Amino acid sequence: MNVPIPRLLPLVAALLLAGCATALPELPAQPEPPVAFKEAGRWTQAAPAEAQDRGRWWQAFADPVLDALVAQAAERNTSIQEAAARVAQARALVRAANADRLPQVGAGAGVGRQAGANTATGAAPATLWQAGVQFAYEPDLFGRATGRRDAAALDAQAREALLQSTRLLVQAETAQVYLALRAIDVERAIVRETVQAHRSTLHLTQRRHAAGDLAELDVVRVEAEVAATEADALALDRQRATLEHALAVLVGDAASQFALAPADWKAQLPVIPPGVPATVLARRPDVAAAQSSLLAAQARVGVARAAWFPDLSLTGSGGFASPELGDLLRWSARAWTVSALLSLPIFDGGRREAGVQQAQAELDAALARYRGEVLVAFREVEDQLASLRLLHEQAQAQGRAVDAARRATTLSDTRYRNGLVSQLELLDARRSELRNRRQALQVRSAQFQATVALVRALGGGWDGPLRGDASPPATELARTRP
Repeated sequence: MNVPIPRLLPLVAALLLAGCATALPELPAQPEPPVAFKEAGRWTQAAPAEAQDRGRWWQAFADPVLDALVAQAAERNTSIQEAAARVAQARALVRAANADRLPQVGAGAGVGRQAGANTATGAAPATLWQAGVQFAYEPDLFGRATGRRDAAALDAQAREALLQSTRLLVQAETAQVYLALRAIDVERAIVRETVQAHRSTLHLTQRRHAAGDLAELDVVRVEAEVAATEADALALDRQRATLEHALAVLVGDAASQFALAPADWKAQLPVIPPGVPATVLARRPDVAAAQSSLLAAQARVGVARAAWFPDLSLTGSGGFASPELGDLLRWSARAWTVSALLSLPIFDGGRREAGVQQAQAELDAALARYRGEVLVAFREVEDQLASLRLLHEQAQAQGRAVDAARRATTLSDTRYRNGLVSQLELLDARRSELRNRRQALQVRSAQFQATVALVRALGGGWDGPLRGDASPPATELARTRP
């Protein structure tokens, strides 16, 4: 029995109202930003800024070589290229999901051989030629297609945030590897000076042993110290080679073709003002990605629940059909059909319920993942703020040690020239100075590494909303000359 379409409208309206009553699951309360970080003072409020430009924060180090390496990594790093391809893939899925909400129109032609009482020649086989246009449309009464489109759009947002996160990660790793390499360049120079000082001590000790002033044990001890320092220098050479190879991968070059000549460490240690807890959540791209994935999982729960409601499909076709090819385009050969199909699943063996449970489990996992990202964001900022504070105090203490060692070397040199101390005591003072200079260099290198790590933890540069209240002091980083 054919039912006129106008008589179906009340049923469709009732189903539409029922579909509108389907709501997305509510999410539990999320972690609230703290009023202040444990390692800093009071904070200001900041608007969401996940789309804000992270800025060229690496330029604060005032090193042209670092600027060039970061620019090269942005163009040639394979991790960034892969993340960009994932974004393009996610955007294509959004367009595909959006297409499901629109009418589908196609054209086709065909020929078939059939037999039966309904054919033009009775039961005898006949050929039927067809050509026409097909139309299909499924009204989105209960939001299934819209939910799939929204979930795909949120997935695309998550991919874009992950691309931003990958860029920030590559920038930070490039800066950290480069700064570590430059620190090793300076440290190698200090160790070479130390080796020369130990060798001078060894020569003097050997002469005094030959003259009978010292025992052989003193010579062996100095020889052991020389050998250990030479081994230390070789270990630094190995570390530099490893860092250079890692830097090659970050900038998209083969390690065999990449070389960065040793140079003086000219980078400056910037001063970073305190940030804002809310800004960390708003600016960190990994947190933004986790949030978008959480909302996408929530949308998919709604799609799974909508599977309990009926489907309405509207189809139509129009064209020509004829047993003779020459009569196919005649007006008398025209044919058309219009149909509406309303289907309601009754028993599916628990498939729809399983789909809802699966979507809910994915939502629970996405929620836990998002909460974890938030907590990790707070921890990383606290870690780097604590590191910078303690490294600042350590640098000050080590700076006093370097000053005292230099003063001791100067006094020993004066006393040696006046014949008050031996040359051995002067060499000991120089070795002590070199040791303290090396330790000061290592502290300074750790300050650079912690600075870059804090930038990464804050989600990028510290301009704009990252400016804190004027009352808390900025994170001052001491500079200790090696």
